[in-house]
Parts: sequence; C-alpha cells; structure tokens
Amino acid sequence: MAFHDVQFPPDIAIGAVGGPGYHTSVVTLASGREKRNVDWSDARCVWDVAHGLKTQDQLDRLLAFFRARQGKAHGFRFKDWSDFVMARQTIATGDGGTTVFPLQKTYADAAGYVAVRRLTRPVPGTVRVWLNAVEQTTVTIDHTAGTIAFAAAPASGLVIEAHCQFDVPARFDTDQMQVTVEDYGSYSWGQIPVVEVKL
Repeated sequence: MAFHDVQFPPDIAIGAVGGPGYHTSVVTLASGREKRNVDWSDARCVWDVAHGLKTQDQLDRLLAFFRARQGKAHGFRFKDWSDFVMARQTIATGDGGTTVFPLQKTYADAAGYVAVRRLTRPVPGTVRVWLNAVEQTTVTIDHTAGTIAFAAAPASGLVIEAHCQFDVPARFDTDQMQVTVEDYGSYSWGQIPVVEVKL
C-alpha cells in the first residue's frame, strides 16, 4: 500500500463518528473467572465519515478524494477532531549521544496509568520544541516520520519537550462508495468507514 501525504478534507472529518479501539480476547475459565489477553498493545482508531457530508460540494470533493485513493489502496492523513493536539509535554530525556527523537503523546489518567502514542504525521508549522525549558528554533523536523533532530546530542538528563498538532495515517475501509441520488442536489449515503493504519 502506498501512502499519499495529503489530508482528508477536514470540514468533512469534523462530522466523523468513531475513535480509538483495542482488541482483547476474553476466555471464561471453568471456574467462572476470566482470562483476558491483550492482542493489541496500541489502540487503533476507526471512524465513519458519512455524517460529515452536508453539501453537494463536500460530496464532490469526497468522491474525488476516494477515487484518487482507489478505495482501500492508498493511505492518507486524517484529522481526528476529538484528538489532534499534543499540548506541551516531555517526550524524552537527553543521554548525551542521541540526536533524533520521536514525537509521542502520553495519555495519563488520575491513577497514574499511562499510554504512549507514537505520532508519525505532525502538521507542518505546528511543531515547537523545548530543551531544558528553552525553546529551540534550529531543530530539524521530519513531518513524514514524526521525529525531531538536534544538531548536537542533548546532554544527559536534559528534558526535551514538544507541542504540535498531528494527523493520523488512515485509509478507507471500503472499496465501494454507497451514495443514493434521490434528486439533483439531494442524496443520501451509507457508511463511509475510515481506519487508522500503522506505518
């Protein structure tokens, strides 16, 4: 599968229904107790974007986007309006040797449990980086890998922080668009599933 580094129309994505999901196998033992096996350590997002279609112009652009991706064949950037910002937070600590660091968002609940999400598609122009609380202006940002690179390795113990907006790598989860034209300018549509892809 190829990945097209283009963004799904954000004005359609804003009406998407969906979010992160996991895959867990549950086995009920003879005692009645359960054994739960975590099949996916990272969440995978799924959305239905049909609800975002409001106008003929949006339908026209969605059909063009769908044809350009050839259904499921090619991935694209998707803006999940429910979760598209990583507010300033620590992403790593310097070790005196490493110069390239991945962007990653940490989710923590009140009890202290955390989940770390790798961000591979930061939005150009939104990435900010701090080293030991001092904002850096000379770091190199790879917007197709989600990494930041320093010219010289940060000294051991120095805190590296980042802030950015990000898109999610995704693809259509159908090869068939289901649009019903009831009259000129009047139409209805079935589900249009979009699913996150791991690159």
